[in-house]
Amino acid sequence: MKNQLRRFDRSGNFFPSFFSSYLNDDVFNNLAENSLPATNISESENSFGIELSVPGFKKEDIKIEIEKNILKVSAQSEENTEEKDENERVLRREFKTSSFVRSFTIPENVDTESITASQKDGVLQITLPKQINAIEDKVKKIEIQ
Repeated sequence: MKNQLRRFDRSGNFFPSFFSSYLNDDVFNNLAENSLPATNISESENSFGIELSVPGFKKEDIKIEIEKNILKVSAQSEENTEEKDENERVLRREFKTSSFVRSFTIPENVDTESITASQKDGVLQITLPKQINAIEDKVKKIEIQ
């Protein structure tokens, strides 16, 4: 008698359904992970730092807000291209949209009035200086330099 290879899906079922093998596939997990920008978070004695990889986004496309203790970084970009022939007839029209929203819970000791942000070479850097006072209950926009 030959050894038969038994296949289990990720939930441990012996007979996986047709869809479970596709819905649990790493491809779908990678798509979800790739929709958010890669992020580095650091802490020093005086501040916290957040770096986000945002290639293709201009600083005008990015919005940074704080409400209570939530820092929200969002961006939306749209690109349209059109190719015409010598008679001005459209030969090809393409568009591309990109967007993301990323939220971070920030500690109460962050000085929300002194947060700064800059963007260079596709990397958005946000610096959150520390303070002793608690966060105020208001929404504040942070301008990218």
